[in-house]
Parts: sequence; C-alpha cells; structure tokens
Amino acid sequence: MFLNFLDELRLAGIPASMKEHLVLLEALDRDVIGRSPEDFYYLARATYVKDEGLLDRFDQVFAKVFRGLETSYGVQGAEIPEKWLKAVAEKYLTPEEMAAIKSLGSWDEIMETLKKRLEEQQGRHQGGNKWIGTGGTSPYGNSGYNPEGVRIGGESVHKRALKVWDQREFRNLDSTRELGTRNIKVALRRLRRFAREGAADELDIDATINGTARQGWLDVVMRPERHNAVKLLLFLDVGGSMDPWVELSEELFSAATSEFKNMEFFYFHNCPYEGVWKDNRRRFTERTPTWDVLHKYGHDYKLVFVGDASMSPYEITHPGGSVEHFNEESGAVWLQRMTNTYPAAAWLNPIPEAQWGYSQSIRIVRELLGDRMYPLTLEGLDDAMRELTRKR
Repeated sequence: MFLNFLDELRLAGIPASMKEHLVLLEALDRDVIGRSPEDFYYLARATYVKDEGLLDRFDQVFAKVFRGLETSYGVQGAEIPEKWLKAVAEKYLTPEEMAAIKSLGSWDEIMETLKKRLEEQQGRHQGGNKWIGTGGTSPYGNSGYNPEGVRIGGESVHKRALKVWDQREFRNLDSTRELGTRNIKVALRRLRRFAREGAADELDIDATINGTARQGWLDVVMRPERHNAVKLLLFLDVGGSMDPWVELSEELFSAATSEFKNMEFFYFHNCPYEGVWKDNRRRFTERTPTWDVLHKYGHDYKLVFVGDASMSPYEITHPGGSVEHFNEESGAVWLQRMTNTYPAAAWLNPIPEAQWGYSQSIRIVRELLGDRMYPLTLEGLDDAMRELTRKR
C-alpha cells in the first residue's frame, strides 16, 4: 500500500522521492507516532510535502489511497478504519448529537451499515434510498436529503450532515489559487526601493573584514538596516457593497503591511470625503480630517485606493450626496485634491473589469483617477505597481 501511496503522490505532481519514503518507513518502525490514522496522516504530510501549495493535493491523494474516496485522480476500494470513525465521533459530535443519532439506530449500526454498503456497492449510484451516491434519501452520499446523514464528498445542500467525510483542511492553500496573500506580496514587491536609513545597528561583514585586514586589528563596522524606502498611503472602502470582498481586502492589507515599513492606512465608505478613520467600530466618533492627512504625509507617498466604486453617482458629483452624512463638498473634489497631492496614485477594484462599463459610478471614478483604475487581480496589481513606479 505504501509504495502505491508513493506512486500516487508522484502522479499528483508532488515531488516525493524514495529517500523520503524510507524516512517515513523508518519513523513508523521506531513508533514515533501513535497508531492512529490521524497521526499517520500528519507524519506522512510532514515527510512528503515541502511546499504548502501542495497540501490540498496531498489531502486528495491521501483520501484516495487510504479512505477510498472518489477524487480527480480515480477510484480506489473503500475501507474506513473503525478507529477512524470513532475518532471522528469523539472529535466532532457532542453528547446531544450522539443521542440524536439514535433515531437512525446506534452509531455502531450506522457506521457498520456504511462500511457494508461501501463494500457491496459497485460503481456510482444516483438517487434512491439505500446505496451511497448522489441525490436520493439515503443517509450516505451527497446532494440528496436525509436529515441525519453522512456526506461523502460533493457539496452540502441542506447543511445537516452528521459528518462531512471529504472536507479537506487545506483547500485554500492550493498553489493554483489565483490570488492570495503570498501572491499579492510578490506583486507588491515591484514597488520596492531599498535604502539604508536610521540607526547603524546591523553588522557590515564585508566592511568589517576589509577594515580589519587594512588596520591589522579588529575593525567592527555597523550600518543601518536595509529596508523598503517606498512610502504608501492605503485607503480601504468598507461596508455595503464591499462586504463580498472583505477576505480579498484583508489579504491585500496583510501583504502590504508586511511589505512596506512606511505605510499608513485609512478607511472610507464608497467615496472619500472630509473625514476618514482608522477603527471601523469608532468610525462616527474618531475620524481624521482628510486635510490633516494631506498636510501630514509628503508628496512622495504612493496613494492606493481599494474599493468597488459602486454607489450612486450623486455620492461622487454632488455636495450632500453621501448616504451617511451631509458632505459640504463632493467626493469628486476630494478625489482631485488627493490625486493632486499624491501624483503617484492608483485605484484597485475587486469587481471584474468586464463589468465596469455597466456602472456609471465606476466610470466617473475611473475618469477622476486619470484612467488609473486596475482590477484587483495579480495582473491588475502588476499593472498598478508599474504605474506607481513611474516618475511624475
């Protein structure tokens, strides 16, 4: 079985070598883990997987080889260890939920029936009330209806399964994911400009060696730490139509925080007006006047807006157009002031670019930014970073 596991890992594109395989066998021989499927899973994953982008792929191969689940790599004979099923029950079910299962019989009876049907069933089954498959009313399978069932693979429909048997822990770390914190960091690095400023607290090894050789005694030379000298002002739209893009905005914010030492951020809603804020819980009580921001941070800052620019056009073009307060000056006036103060500016929009033409407010904001609106994708980030690095 273990050699088959190694072959499947390689077929899935995971660079597993015979050396790693022997390490795994040696670890098992020396009893470095307990004799449970969960312990073996983590040991095998730590041995074979060196790139977090392959974790999801590893989970799929593991499910195929040791759990008999249908995956994109094929179908294996199904065998579910009894200890595994017991561990699932103890980990995921409360005593009340265990008691509720008795409506279908005891837990042992349910799982014993599941194992028998896995052994008896040949091929894929759809519909019905007995076999494991898709649709139907059997308590085993997916996409059907049974109030107390065990979902095996597929997608949840009624959100009432006793246990999801193919819920992979690391699906969001797949290296094929289009946009994530790590990929955003790579795109943002186009905006780096390194410099050594501040206190000399880092050892300059080359200068120390050269000085020592010339002087004839130890000549320790220190230097300031090398860091990204680019200064960034980040304005993030929050609430309302931006709610579907919260996770994406968080990833961008996390990546920017780690990449730029000199970064300041503020929140706004729909369009920036005379006040912005740092804490959304106190957005109405602790605001920073936008004029203060323009006067405090120099013209050398790079200005980046993140928002869907989806609002009533009056919120941009007219005084009093804001949906939250009476703004004495229009959003367009404030956008022009901000882009005049910070010539290097860009707007990142999470809405797909193909849909921008259907929104009047997006067209207005894009025009006010001098056509410097970019989709919040890896390609869009690359283009935005190139725009920001141009001299103005």
